[in-house]
Amino acid sequence: MKKFIHLINREFRLFFSNNVLRLLFIGAPILYGVLIGAVYQKGKITDLPIIVVDQDQGPMSVKFIDMLEETESIEVAAVLPSLNDAENKAIDEEATVIVNLPNGFTSGIQQNRLPEITIFVDASNTLTSNTALMAVNGVAMTMKAGIQIESQMKKGVPEYIAAQNYEPFKTTIIKQSIRSGNYLYFMLPGVLLTVFQQVLLLGLALTFAAEYENGTFKELVRKMPNPFGMLAVKIIPYMIMSIGILLLYYGFSKYYNMIIGGAFWAFSLSTFVFILAVCGIGVLVSIVLPNQLKATEVLMVVATPSFILSGFTWPLSQMPAWVQFIAELIPLTHYLKTFRLLYLNHAEISHIYGPVIAMAIIAVVCLSLSAVILYFKIRKTKIVLEENTL
Repeated sequence: MKKFIHLINREFRLFFSNNVLRLLFIGAPILYGVLIGAVYQKGKITDLPIIVVDQDQGPMSVKFIDMLEETESIEVAAVLPSLNDAENKAIDEEATVIVNLPNGFTSGIQQNRLPEITIFVDASNTLTSNTALMAVNGVAMTMKAGIQIESQMKKGVPEYIAAQNYEPFKTTIIKQSIRSGNYLYFMLPGVLLTVFQQVLLLGLALTFAAEYENGTFKELVRKMPNPFGMLAVKIIPYMIMSIGILLLYYGFSKYYNMIIGGAFWAFSLSTFVFILAVCGIGVLVSIVLPNQLKATEVLMVVATPSFILSGFTWPLSQMPAWVQFIAELIPLTHYLKTFRLLYLNHAEISHIYGPVIAMAIIAVVCLSLSAVILYFKIRKTKIVLEENTL
């Protein structure tokens, strides 16, 4: 029994002597608890941006817009005079609903001609679009009831009877990007692209760390003493293997009858920049941490919560500012945004410039830091090699 207790104590000592293991075992639950708790802290979605097209600009349309602005769940991001540029404006503002108040809306209500409000709903994210739609529809129903009840009471109709008969205007809902309402189109690509980032990070964690541990970094320096050349040697194989993963994903889309077409070259460009950004993070950690296990553990901490932080399912706007800042540093956040814009929203190419530039900045910063650190490691190794030859 004493021997058994001694061995148990030994395991505790081994655990607490390993800084990385201690940090992960104790720190990771705390970190993820705070991080993911902060993501969903509000518990409900508020101030979702919507676009209003006011072609009437009469007192009734102004009243309707005022009622929308007073609703907690939504926020009127812009009021436009026509539908011409409404879709592009909605993409810019990340609005999921466009409300069109037609010309003659006020006069139609006054003359009992049943004018029609059209609500265009971007269904690429069912959570945000349904929340915004319910809020707009609620305002429409409230205004309908108020107008008709007031009109009937002026004619001497008792309030309880007037409240049972109201329809001063019609409401039509048009859902767009409807195929993403199917969760196969929505979740499968999001999860697969997350896995794509994760396998790249885990593979790249071993690139330089394995060289340090196996004592082969000196041999690598002899063959490739240039830091940029060395980075290229490490990254290019993963870029080539990434093509295989993407072809596999294409096979999945065929197997599940997912029709994802168009925007091939734009998405290919964003994929190339995404891979560069992920490779930059992976090699940077692998260069800084000369231990395969430690490098892998650190990159696992980065990769695990990335899908939740990406804003793909829960809007970034609903997260605290510090969580949004962390999310912006993860390439997946921007890559999933390009996927949503191109394949779910069918947006124009110009709308992906922002996410692609953000990924390019991550790639340039991480690869530049990697090259600088690698330069000093190479120089140090060269000095050691020269001393050994003397």
